[in-house]
Amino acid sequence: MSEWLVLALAMVFVCAVVVAVPMLRHRSKSAPEDDTSQTPDVIEYMVMMVGVVYAIVLGLAIAGVWEARGAAEDSVRREAQALYEVTQRVEVYPPEVRDRIRDQVAAYAAHTVRSEWPALTSGTAPSAQGAALLSQVRGDITRQEPASDLQAQAYQPLLDQIAIADDARHVRVSAAEPTLPGVVWFGLVAGGVVIVGLIFTLQIRRSARELLLAGVFSGLIVFLLFLVWNFDAPFGRYGTESAEPFQELIVGV
Repeated sequence: MSEWLVLALAMVFVCAVVVAVPMLRHRSKSAPEDDTSQTPDVIEYMVMMVGVVYAIVLGLAIAGVWEARGAAEDSVRREAQALYEVTQRVEVYPPEVRDRIRDQVAAYAAHTVRSEWPALTSGTAPSAQGAALLSQVRGDITRQEPASDLQAQAYQPLLDQIAIADDARHVRVSAAEPTLPGVVWFGLVAGGVVIVGLIFTLQIRRSARELLLAGVFSGLIVFLLFLVWNFDAPFGRYGTESAEPFQELIVGV
């Protein structure tokens, strides 16, 4: 089931509950008529303060997961760009060396996209095979003795690019886990339930305007929680869309 379909169903369900509760209350003959003018000012003040605190916490959560996803995407771009530079700088080497190194880089990139990305999107660390393939590229370049001034000039930059790719790989692997711990998620979900429940504390009636505002407000809470959940996976929830730098620059798949 698509995550957007899940979001739509969740928003419809929450809005339906929020709208249905006051309508059922007013249809009940045993329910006394609420007088909204009798709502104590202290309740309105407490509701406002709870809403402000929850908005701050929710905003910090969104900013945190957004920053974590941006850092993960940046590490992917740095790693792919460094490997692309390797494939271009080996042009000065003999054809057999150049083709061998390019094939090794392509094998590493293909393994990254096809084997490592499913693990990254599920929030688990990938296997050590990718690190071994990258070490193979580094070892082949290191053992290649420059045979001309042009190759000597390209030798150290090649090693620097491999070092950049290796560092970016470590950052990428360490970013595979979700950003927010479980206790934060408990607070966000519980806070959302409390915030939506406080709508009824203010004695909402069944007028079209109040029901519309209550539905929009509850739908907004659900959408923001979905936004946090979606961004909490630095490499996405499914697919290889976040591996696009590798697909464009290296493998072309």
